Amino acid sequence: MKKYEFTGETKIINTLNGEITLRRIKASMEFGVIKAGDIGGWIEKEANISENGNAWVCGNAEVYGNAKVCGNAEVYGNAKVCGNAEVYGNAEVWGDAKVSGDAEVWGDAEVWGDAKVWGDAKVWGDAKVYGDAEVSGDAKVWGNAKVWGNAEVYGNAEVWGDAKVYGDAEVSGDAKVYGDAEVWGDAEVNNPKHILVIGAIGSRNDFTTFYRNKHNGITVKCGCFNGEIKEFLKKVQETHGDNQHAIIYKAAAELAKLQIDLS
Repeated sequence: MKKYEFTGETKIINTLNGEITLRRIKASMEFGVIKAGDIGGWIEKEANISENGNAWVCGNAEVYGNAKVCGNAEVYGNAKVCGNAEVYGNAEVWGDAKVSGDAEVWGDAEVWGDAKVWGDAKVWGDAKVYGDAEVSGDAKVWGNAKVWGNAEVYGNAEVWGDAKVYGDAEVSGDAKVYGDAEVWGDAEVNNPKHILVIGAIGSRNDFTTFYRNKHNGITVKCGCFNGEIKEFLKKVQETHGDNQHAIIYKAAAELAKLQIDLS
């Protein structure tokens, strides 16, 4: 027996690919916290919700295209999941949030408010994306990281650990983490002047990220190194002495001190 059926209620929505018809669903059996007869949300076709697990769509939420909701994931409120996007595990998407493109949200991750996750972006673990935040491109947000406000994470950027990236347009502008930036651990970034990415430089011919941390200092992510700027300079001296790599790393650190706002 299938866990849900169509109620017969339909609606037409406009998408970039033209009009499509969505159908409201109703639980036909008990599973998880859902009772038989509970009215669900809107989907385009049966493949949008997995029959396995406790995955569910309810409220005015819409799932369409080749999008999938699997595992124990929930999509509710006015949320939309579309394109080839996937929401699975114990993930939750709600409010007016939208997950689209080839994006994936899984684990215990939550996306809500007016947040958008799109492109090939990935959000997982216990990560939270909310407010008007956007995660896009090939960006990754995971661990206990939080991205909110008007913040944007895009390109090949990665935000993880206990990092916080946020923005308040009335106070400090909109935080943006992008390119090959890596922000994690004790990061607290809520202003474009709280982060600097330089590269490709040094012995690894790679990108080095400098960012404000929650202690109002500067943290450096360079290859396997992640620590405060004083420790970074000490490590550079130990590893490279006074060679060209050391000169470039030191110059980058001085630039970061000038650029990153700690006031």
